[in-house]
Order: sequence, then structure tokens, then C-alpha cells
Amino acid sequence: MRNTTLSIGELARRAGVPVRTVRFYCDEGVLASVRSAGGHRRFDASAVERLTLVRRLRALGLGLPAIVAVLAGERSVAEAVAAERAALDVSLAALAWRRASLRAIEAASAEERAARLELLAAVSDGSMARGTLEAFWSRAFAPAVPADALAMFLSVGVPAPPPDPTPEQVVAYAGMVGVVSEPAVRRLAFTRLRADEVATYQNTLLRGEIGVLCEAIRAGTEPAELLDAYVAVHASTQGATDTPSFRRTLARTAALDRSPSMHRYWRHVRDVTGEPLTVGEAHFSLLDALADA
Repeated sequence: MRNTTLSIGELARRAGVPVRTVRFYCDEGVLASVRSAGGHRRFDASAVERLTLVRRLRALGLGLPAIVAVLAGERSVAEAVAAERAALDVSLAALAWRRASLRAIEAASAEERAARLELLAAVSDGSMARGTLEAFWSRAFAPAVPADALAMFLSVGVPAPPPDPTPEQVVAYAGMVGVVSEPAVRRLAFTRLRADEVATYQNTLLRGEIGVLCEAIRAGTEPAELLDAYVAVHASTQGATDTPSFRRTLARTAALDRSPSMHRYWRHVRDVTGEPLTVGEAHFSLLDALADA
């Protein structure tokens, strides 16, 4: 047996690890061994390569379950490393969010520090904050709005938290959560006039024609110049005519979108994304023009 197998000491030397480490991996089921006539552990020569791989993967921070899966052929090294990297990305994002939050409180003036502390303490994680925003908008949109249209809105209305946010971006993102947590906003969002009327309005907003108008405003066109076209899209969708009465109804249906709270929401989105003007702010300006007409 001694001519074809390795002792625990020989294996440890070849793999470059302490003997106690070999014992640990044996006890954890990572390494297989047989017993000599004297009761000592003996290892096949392939255990050197196996243990070397374990040592290298452990040096990269992989846990034993992931390593055992690689050794068992259930996952490739590339798959295990990719999964570990993805988990690390999540941890780093959480740490970056926390660091930016601490810096934001540290940099606040004495007068605003208490309010900022309250705001940021309620939004301690970027991923969780995004989930809160997505849950709000998913409920705020009428059930008749198609899932792909809602997803399109979420892609611009709920930006991904920056992986390495600045203190200002963390404050802005927390501000978005603060807006959708306001009781008045939630009443407007969840207690609308008539479900069919709201669904028609929301579905119209998500049509390409409205997007084109908003993009024109972002490019510099004055909202008042586009107001008639904006109302015409809504009227066409509903089979109605552009009349003062229709415009009043449209403005009433858009009460949430034109509220000061939503204005702050889209300003926060701009602060997070760095856009000169968000789609929401462009739409807000059209609603302002409607109210002023």
C-alpha cells in the first residue's frame, strides 16, 4: 500500500498545506482516504491535485459547499467562480451603499442631519429600496396595464441603484422611497376615480406617441407647443373629442402624476441617473401646460 498511496504528511507537503488542514478536509468529506493496517490514513496520488484545487479555490473565498460541488462534477470551476463573484458584487454594493449613507450623514449640516439620518435609516439597502419602489408602481398601475408596458415604465421610473453611489445619489434614492411612502401619495395612487378610466389613461401614457412628445421636450421643444398633440393622443385612445370638458377630465385623472410629490420623485430620479431631464419631468411639464391652458 505504501508504494501506491501517500501518507497524510506526504500529501500535506506536496499540496503545500498543514497536516491539520488535510485532517479537516477529510473530516468534512472533501478528501477520501483509506486506512493502513496500522490504522493510518492513506491517500491516492490524485488527492494531491484534488487538494491543490481545494486550496486555490479557498484562497479565492469559495465556501466548502461550492468546492464540493466542483469536485463532484456538479459545477465547473468557471460556474462556481462566477457565482462567488456575483455574490461578492451584491456584498460590495451593500457596503458601497452603506459607506455613501454614512458620508451623506457626516457631510450634512447640523440643521439637516437629524432629518437625513431618519431618511437614510429607513433605506439601508439599495436592492431593498428598489424592491419597495417596484412594489409601489406595480400596485399603482391598473391591472389592465400589460406586464411588458409596466416593465418599460419601471426601467425608467425605478433606476437601478448605482453600484458605487455618491452620497447625493443615496439621498436621492432614499428620497424616492420617501415620496412613495407618503400617505397622501398612496391614497392618490391606490384610490383612483374609476379603474377603467385610470387604465385607459395609463395605457395611453405608455404608448409610443407620448414617448415621442416627451423626447421632444427633452430635446428643447416648449411643452405648450406639444399640448394639442398630447391631448389628441388621449382623446383618440378614448374615442373622444378634444374639448374643455375632456381636458378637465384628463387633468383630474392625472392628479397623481402632476402632484408636487411626484415632481420631487422625478427630480430624485434625475439626481440618481444624472439625466438633464427625465421622461417623468417632461411629462410633468405637459400636464402643467394642460392645467394652464
